[in-house]
This record gives sequence, C-alpha cells and structure tokens, in this order.
Amino acid sequence: MKVALAILAIIVGFLLLLEVGLRLLFGFGNPLIYIADEQIGYLLAPNQRTRRFGNRIEINQYSMRSHAVTRERSHSTLRVLLLGDSIANGGWWTEQANIISEMIAHQMESRVGDIGFKEVEVLNASANSWGPRNELAYLERFGTFDAQVVVLLINTDDLFATAPTSLPVGRDRNYPNRKPPLALAEVFNRYLLPAPKLAAVNGEEGDRVDRNLAAIEEIQAIAGQRNSHFLLAMTPLLREIGNPGPRDYELKERQRLTDFTQSQQILYLDFLPIFNKAQQPETLYRDHIHLSPQGNHLVSEAISREILDLRF
Repeated sequence: MKVALAILAIIVGFLLLLEVGLRLLFGFGNPLIYIADEQIGYLLAPNQRTRRFGNRIEINQYSMRSHAVTRERSHSTLRVLLLGDSIANGGWWTEQANIISEMIAHQMESRVGDIGFKEVEVLNASANSWGPRNELAYLERFGTFDAQVVVLLINTDDLFATAPTSLPVGRDRNYPNRKPPLALAEVFNRYLLPAPKLAAVNGEEGDRVDRNLAAIEEIQAIAGQRNSHFLLAMTPLLREIGNPGPRDYELKERQRLTDFTQSQQILYLDFLPIFNKAQQPETLYRDHIHLSPQGNHLVSEAISREILDLRF
C-alpha cells in the first residue's frame, strides 16, 4: 500500500509540474477565445491578453489585435485600419511587436511629420481564415474608426474564400469558445485527438472569386464614403514564387483581380513580383502561406511607402 501511495504521489507530482510547465513555458491552458457571429462568422473575443510559446498577444475591445483604441482619432494622428486574415493577425507564432500593423506604425512614426501628422496608429482588424466577406462584414459592423487609410491585406487563397460561417467556433480546435480546464487537456485535445472534419465550411459552390471581388468593391465603397484612401495588397503562396510560378487557375484569377482593380481604380500592391526579387524567398515564410518576421518586415515596408505617397 505504501509503495502504491508513493507511486501515486510521484505521478501526481509529475503531472502538476507538467501542468505548470505547459502554462508558464508555452501558454497552454490560456488560448485565445473566439465568439460566433451571424454576419462576420466569428471574432476573437474582445479584451484578451495571453502568451503563446513566449509570444505576447493582445486583443482590444473591438476584437482587433491592437491596443485599446477610441472610435475617433485625434486630428494630429494618421490612423490606418488594416483588415486581413492570419497573415495580418500574425497568430500565436508572432510576437505582438512583430505583426505587420505594428511594423507599419514603427516604420512610419519618424516620417509622419513630413505629411503633416504628429503620430501614427495602425489598427489590426483580423482573424485566422477570414476572407473578404468576413472583413466586409466587420467593416459594416464597426466602421472605419475614422481611419484616413483602409488597407485590405489578402493572400492568393483568399480569392477563393468561402462565405462567413460560425461553424468552426467551439468545434474546430483552432477556434475554441472557452478556456480548457487544464493545460494538459488542451495539449491532449490539440495534438492527440484526431482533427474534426468540417467539410461544410468549404462546401460553398459557384463563383467564389466573383463574390469576393464584389466584397472588395464594397469595402472600397465604404472607405470612399468615409473619405478614406483604400489600398489592396496581396501576398503569394510560397509555391507561387519562382518557377513554375502560380498554377493556371491562379494565373487566370490573378489577371481577373488585376483587371478588376484597374477598372475600379483601386490602388493595388501585388507582392508576387516583389517576393520574386528576394534572393532567398523561403526565408520570408514560416510555412507555405504565413510569413516570417522577415516577410512581415518586407510587406510592412512596402505598405508604408504606399501610404506615405498618398495625399492627405
């Protein structure tokens, strides 16, 4: 009996140490929480702070990956509203200071005086796997926050994004709607259980590209109604860089996007030719789609230049 109790005590002690280690070292047990939304699909729950794998993540009162903000800006501030998906958001793998919006603000802060402002704010309204229709719905709900510039950052896959849905919230392990009881429980659910199959999320039929272009046009219209400049930027997938380049269907839709931006007179920044000039483009990515800090820096520099060239 004493031996059994001793073994049990060792096991309990080990589990307690493991629980504490998972929480303190990796941030397990405190994931970002999502909330379902009928129009937007889902949002990061407002007012969250956490660390995941050592990276600080802050979500403000408007579900942005930004510090707390006011609805209206001060007259001396240049405010930029960045809309996007996980590339703009940075996810758990990116420290708050290294997300694209923070880099844009840092790169512009010493130069905004040249265009008549004292400071710059870059708000980051984004969430994993959002597409243009999610971003439009967010803009319709919350407005532009008095931003003089609205930037929509998409990637090639976003041309084919499906309609907003809340189906993943609370069902997909990447979109939890509550905190797990233990860090160990999160690790078990995330890495040891099979991933749920949510085929209905990708089941939208018809011309998705046409619907997403229509959403981009509406985002442009909202920006115009509020006297904001509108900039559309698109990053490529890693496999699109170099030879053989984008696949035939992607080339077709890329040209369709280019023709659309020209007909709508949208300021459009295509990062494919920019990334193609990089000596080691693979260093711009952390995987096949998401950018590394070097990639974020390149994207933020190019967007900053475009903004500074605008007339206010």
